[in-house]
Amino acid sequence: MSMELNKKYGLFTAIAMVVGIVIGSGVFFKAEKILTATGGNLPLGILAWIIGGFIMISCAYTFSLMATKYERVNGIVDYAEAAMGKKYGYYVGWFMALIYYPTLTSVLAWVSARYTAVLFGWDITGGECMTISGFFLVASYALNALSPVLAGKFQVTTTVVKLIPLLLMAVVGTVFGLDNGMIVQNFTTSVTEVDPLIAVFTAVVATSFAYEGWIIATSINAELKDSKRNLPLALMVGTFTVMVVYILYYVGLAGAVTNQTLMEGGQEGAKLAFETVFSSLGGTLIFVFVIISCLGTLNGLMLGCTRGIYSISARNQGPNPFMFKQIDNATNMPTNSAVLGLLLSAFWLVYFYGANLTTPWFGFFCFDPSELPIVTIYALYIPIFVVFMKKESDFSVFKRYIMPSLAIFGSLFMMFAACFSHGMAVVAYLAIFGVVMLGGVFFSREREL
Repeated sequence: MSMELNKKYGLFTAIAMVVGIVIGSGVFFKAEKILTATGGNLPLGILAWIIGGFIMISCAYTFSLMATKYERVNGIVDYAEAAMGKKYGYYVGWFMALIYYPTLTSVLAWVSARYTAVLFGWDITGGECMTISGFFLVASYALNALSPVLAGKFQVTTTVVKLIPLLLMAVVGTVFGLDNGMIVQNFTTSVTEVDPLIAVFTAVVATSFAYEGWIIATSINAELKDSKRNLPLALMVGTFTVMVVYILYYVGLAGAVTNQTLMEGGQEGAKLAFETVFSSLGGTLIFVFVIISCLGTLNGLMLGCTRGIYSISARNQGPNPFMFKQIDNATNMPTNSAVLGLLLSAFWLVYFYGANLTTPWFGFFCFDPSELPIVTIYALYIPIFVVFMKKESDFSVFKRYIMPSLAIFGSLFMMFAACFSHGMAVVAYLAIFGVVMLGGVFFSREREL
């Protein structure tokens, strides 16, 4: 049996993978927040999408260069280990397993339920929505744990489905808005007065949720033909394509309803936009595609969540590595790791509800888990980029210094913007982050098994 991965993917397949991985629920979920943060100022919102997009592109390009040096490297934990050593790689993995994957997975379960609730006219913060959130969380876990093959097919199907509402609204909504003058009206008028600097900072942090996921695409380099040329190109073209699609969708929404309607109506406003352009029946059908898109993103995150502790245990680190690195013979899944991932996601779903959807349960210790964990990832990238510039003397000045410097600047911008827009919630998050990471110290020693 061969132990080597075949070079089977070409450039266009790689670009499609990047686009399919990155595009998900974020653009639907965060478009309203970006519009609200900018006071209904459409040009400011588009500027935020562009800034967030270029931060993504610069970071993705730098990691793609690392992928050409480390063809067996698979994922952020391994990149961290290759650049900074095993200890740093362990703490990145600990953060991913206990905070990053389960927080985002829980948020996606709620986002999927939120759109379902909107479809049926239910309260998005009530018992119906939270019950559906729990069901989606368990169903996604079951799909990944019981049938990884079926989960993979579901992921491919939803990748195609998720592009339908985006492209239709981008094209048809824009034409519709140019014809009736709605786009001109929305571009030239603001709903409320806002401080442009604060507005852009808040909106850029919101885009981070929509743009997240590109790091996963670097894992295909060992299976990519002429990866030293094609992977950086695929990352650049793919991420740029995502940014353009998001902006066009954002403009398409502006061609359907007024900015004020979207700001006041939230997801009801988005549903109204689809119904305005495509009729009531057509709009409802396309909104179903939006829900399927969200479920596809949830499935992808659950895939990572079920393997969170496993990625640490495979290195003989973490709590009881022998137990958590066991693979089920029938499903080829790390079952114990998957169960823990589900429990962590359920915990963070309860936290998300208590911190963001009702009268705060946790007092000072409340934060938005859909944004701050992602900003933390950008902070963790910075040492990796610095070491890259110091060590990788084989690359040209542009690849070794310019792009990593832009990536570092973009990561710092994202961190500063998060502090600016979230205020004291950042302190609350860092306190919880510190406790979780301190807990990881007790399991950092590599075990002899």
